[in-house]
Amino acid sequence: MSIFKQQRPTMRLAAIGALAIGLPLAGCASGAGTGAAGGAVAGAAVGGPVGAVVGGVTGAAVGAALTPDETTRVRTYVVAQRHPSVRVRDEVVVGYPLPRNVRLYPVPASVGLSTEYRYAVVNNRRVLVEPDTREVVYIIQ
Repeated sequence: MSIFKQQRPTMRLAAIGALAIGLPLAGCASGAGTGAAGGAVAGAAVGGPVGAVVGGVTGAAVGAALTPDETTRVRTYVVAQRHPSVRVRDEVVVGYPLPRNVRLYPVPASVGLSTEYRYAVVNNRRVLVEPDTREVVYIIQ
């Protein structure tokens, strides 16, 4: 039995609408790997099977495209660095543009990222940042 047959008709329409809008975004998203998995897990916790689908699509649209190996290398490098944390008033989430007073640090080529990100330490959290827009693309756990 499919998940759509188990839901009320309004739930089916919501799920179909989310898929119709979100799947094209997921196909061209830069973070379809890491973001989709994280979004699906978060969505499932909140909304069950339908939430997993919607969360996966949303996560794919906003997450950084890091392979598991890149994630490990970046985390290892960034955590070993000792830079002061800058306090910002807002919650720092993926997509948040960092203020100009937050210093961005380079990720050396030896770390092996396929994209040229910078990193910052904000509110005692390390984040990867797209340097041109200063937007957070990945929160390093």
